[in-house]
Order: sequence, then structure tokens, then C-alpha cells
Amino acid sequence: MRPASTDDRLDLTAFIKANLPLSEVPSIPKVRLHTATPRSGLYRLAMADDSDLMPPYWAYPWAGGAVLARYLFDHPETVAGKRIIDLGTGSGLVAIAAMKCGAAHALAVDIDDKAIAATLLNAAANGVMIETQLSDIMGDAPPAAEVMLAGDIFYDEALAGRVLPFLERCRMAGLDVLVGDPGRAPLPTYSLLRLANYAVPDFGGAQSLSTADSAVFRLK
Repeated sequence: MRPASTDDRLDLTAFIKANLPLSEVPSIPKVRLHTATPRSGLYRLAMADDSDLMPPYWAYPWAGGAVLARYLFDHPETVAGKRIIDLGTGSGLVAIAAMKCGAAHALAVDIDDKAIAATLLNAAANGVMIETQLSDIMGDAPPAAEVMLAGDIFYDEALAGRVLPFLERCRMAGLDVLVGDPGRAPLPTYSLLRLANYAVPDFGGAQSLSTADSAVFRLK
């Protein structure tokens, strides 16, 4: 992927501010996100850099991130005073929730420069400070943190084949690994302990459905 330049980041920031209004996330009223509407014109970003914009995880609340955020607000002790990693951050929703619940530090990681731009704007809108990292860390050693949060990361078989070994290395290194997912087929339920269920918003749901029965899991 071509790294985003400073000018690119400023263009992304201006576009998001102008076209994705801030709105509360259903079921998570303590967080507001820059969220796409039918009039946002996301296709213009794809045309500008010849990228494949679908699915635009950074522009909507997806069920895996939403269920993790909801769980953290109900169980703030999970992250309070701890360093957390938000893997595949998208909009930054999970990292924002963690900081609002008292996390000592949040690192939001994504491979999409648009997600990084959106996360920084969303963090500012919610009055929290989040560090971001534009990279693929799944081939790296476990990061220096206490909690790994992974929402909507098992949406693809090939990706799941990379994610699970990385999360297992993190767990062996002592990190508490929590996963949020609405029950997608690649989810490795045999490796997970279900902690809670919630009905949360899901842009990826079928047709007009606005919520999905989703769950938070702990890696065994």
C-alpha cells in the first residue's frame, strides 16, 4: 500500500469533516462518530486514488466493534489503567471506548490510511487521545500492551488464517485478547470463550436490518 503523505491526510481529513457528519452510535450513546450517509459521496475517495473502497469499515459502525465498545462500557475494569491495542480499528470506535473507560493508552492499528484519518478525527470529537499506526502488525512480535481488542477481524477466511495465530501469540505473551463478532463463518469459536451477547448496530447486516445479535469472546 502507498503510505499516505501529509497532503493526502489533510485531504482525507477535510473530506471526512465535510461529508461524514458526527452522529451518536446506536446502543452506545457515549460515543459519536463521523458516519457516512447516502449523500457522503464515498466513491469520490475511491476515484481519487484508484482504491477499492468496499467495504469502508472506517465510515460506519460494524457489529464486531460496536459489541466490544458496548461490553467495555459495561465492564470498564477490563481496560481501566491498561495499555490496549485496537487491531483493525476502522472508525476507532473500540479504542475510543477503551479510553473513555479509563485505559492508560490506546494504540489503534489499521492498514487503511482512511481509517487512520477517521480514527484521529473521531478521537478528537470524543475528547480522547489515541495513538495510531498505519501498518500490518500480524507478522510482528506481540506488542507491548495488556489488552488486545479485535472487532470484525474474522470476516474473511484468508485473513482469519493470519489473525488467529497472531492473537494466539499475543495470548501466550500474556495479553488478554477480546474479540467482537456477529457470528461470521470464519470465526474460530473453538478457540474462544463467549463472555456476553448484545444487539448492536451493524452496517454489514442484511438489507434494512439495523442491528445484529453479536458477542464478545475471550481467546482461551
